[in-house]
Amino acid sequence: MDTTSDMPQEAVAASRATGTRTPKYRRVVLKISGEALMGSRGYGIDTGTVYQIAEQLRDVHALGVELAVVVGGGNIIRGVEISSQGLDRVAGDYMGMLATVINALALRDALEQSGLQCRVQTAIAMQQVAEPFIPRRAIRHLEKGRIVILSAGTGNPFFSTDTTAALRAAEIGAEILLKATKVDGIYTADPVKNPGAERLHHLSYLDVLNRGLQVMDATALTLCMDNAMPIIVFDLLTRGNIERVICGEDIGTRVDAGE
Repeated sequence: MDTTSDMPQEAVAASRATGTRTPKYRRVVLKISGEALMGSRGYGIDTGTVYQIAEQLRDVHALGVELAVVVGGGNIIRGVEISSQGLDRVAGDYMGMLATVINALALRDALEQSGLQCRVQTAIAMQQVAEPFIPRRAIRHLEKGRIVILSAGTGNPFFSTDTTAALRAAEIGAEILLKATKVDGIYTADPVKNPGAERLHHLSYLDVLNRGLQVMDATALTLCMDNAMPIIVFDLLTRGNIERVICGEDIGTRVDAGE
């Protein structure tokens, strides 16, 4: 039985608060790439990594934060890559959307085993697997203290999961979009290829567009700019980083309208 269903939103948050840390954001969208779920593997899902991510989400949830998660599918298949090998682009993109559903189900299982209530919503109808994405229903789940995992992209080919995250953040009234990656922010160059690359702490949307920085695709970035949705890019796999970002610690790179 959901004992919080009739409680005011503030009371639900207070009932889950367990520590002294105060979150800076009340409702967030967290974008997790499919590659992050691979851990050290070269393909597929590393269950240890998924459970580690679930533990981080549990800690954030305990602060009373309303949390929606958008998952990618690059650990299984990327529509753009497979279409470059001769497959039809539209078919490849739909395959990629289905891969995100696989990842969402794995994350849901890990979260539920951690004792959290969770719902998976998809942009492609599949009633036996998940709910359809309906913004007001997603918001209601969040208000009841459930984590919502949003999968299957936008339901349309030619759009990335970064665009999905930007769109969903606007639709559910999130305060910020958190992009969790394998690096600790945006750099002047690829830090793997160029050890001298410097991390940039703060950028405007126009800085990112004009400098051609690889943060997210232009459609996603423009959506965030049009809706004044700030973005923070940070390292997911450092334990505790999701909580640090949500509590306002200066890690990663923030992208917003600038001064």
